[in-house]
Amino acid sequence: MGWSTDTALRRHVRDFRSRMSRSFPPNLARLMLLACAALWGGSYLVAKIAMETIPPMWLMFIRLGGACLVMLALFHRSILPSLRRSIVVPALVVGGTYFGSMALQTTGLQTIDPGRSSFLTAAYAVLTPFAVWLVTRMAPKAIHVVSAIICMTGVGFVALKPSTATLQLSYGDVLTLINAVFVAFNIVYLGIYIKRFNPLAMTFVQFVVAAVLFLASALAFEPGPNAAWMDSEVVWSILYLLLAATTLAQIMQNIGLAHVPTSSASIIMCSESVFSVSFSAIFWGERVGWTSLVGFALIFAAMVLSSMGGRTPVGYHRRHDMTSIHGDSEDVQLL
Repeated sequence: MGWSTDTALRRHVRDFRSRMSRSFPPNLARLMLLACAALWGGSYLVAKIAMETIPPMWLMFIRLGGACLVMLALFHRSILPSLRRSIVVPALVVGGTYFGSMALQTTGLQTIDPGRSSFLTAAYAVLTPFAVWLVTRMAPKAIHVVSAIICMTGVGFVALKPSTATLQLSYGDVLTLINAVFVAFNIVYLGIYIKRFNPLAMTFVQFVVAAVLFLASALAFEPGPNAAWMDSEVVWSILYLLLAATTLAQIMQNIGLAHVPTSSASIIMCSESVFSVSFSAIFWGERVGWTSLVGFALIFAAMVLSSMGGRTPVGYHRRHDMTSIHGDSEDVQLL
C-alpha cells in the first residue's frame, strides 16, 4: 500500500512538472536568465564594497560557509547519501580549483574596478574549450580559436595606455586573468565529475573544500573579525552575495535553462559583464576610457562567438556557485 501510494505521488509530481514545462512562458524564462545575469553582475560591486571592511579570504569563507548551510537545509536528502569515500578526490580537485579562482579574483578585485574585473574574468568562457582540450584531448573548434584571438585582442586594448602607447597590466589585472584560467579548468572538472556523482553533492563538497581553504588562509594571513563587520552596509553586502547572487540567481538560472535553448541562454548570461560595468560606472564611479571600452566590446564579442560554437564536450557553461540541475525531480529532494 505504501509503495503504490509513493509511486502514485511520484507520477503526479512528474505529470505536474510536465504540465508546468509546457505552459511556462519562454519569455519569462529569458527574463529570469537576464535577472540572474544582473544579480551576478552586481556581485562584483557588492564584493568590492564588502572588502573595504572584510578581507577577501574571510569574505569568501563566510559566503561559501553560508552556501553550505543553505544547501544542507534545502537538499540534505540528496547530498548526504552521496558523501562516500569515492567523492573525496573529485572534491579536492574541484574545491581546489574553485578556491584558486575565487582567491585570485577577490584579491585582484581589491586593486581594480568591478567592471574591469568582470570582463577580464569573462575570458574563462573563451578559455574553457582549450582547457577541455588539455584534459580530455578533444580539440576546440575553429570558432573557438577565432574567439580566443578576439579575446586576446580585447585584453590588449584593456591593457593599452593611450598616453604612452604601451601595454600595461596591473597586479590586479594579472591575478584576474590567471583566475580565468582556474575558472576554465574548474568548469571542465565539474563537467566531468557531475556525470559520476550527484550534482548537488558535487557542488556541496566543492564549497566545503574551498571554504576550509579560505578559512585556513584567513587565519594564516588576515586579521581576525572585528565589530566593523557588523555594520549594516557590510551585513547587507554579505546577504546579497549569499542569498541573491548565490541562491536566488541559481534558482532562476536552473528554471531558465529548462525552458530556453542552451545557445540562447549562454548569450543572455554573457550580459553579466555588461551589468557589472554598468553598475560599477553608476554606483562606484568607474571610468571607462575608450581603449577599455573597445577591449570590453571585443571580449564580449568573443564570449558570444564562443557560445555560438556549441556546448563544450563536458556540457557545462556556467561557473557560479551551485551547479545547474537538469535531473528528475525524484533526484532532488528538498525535505
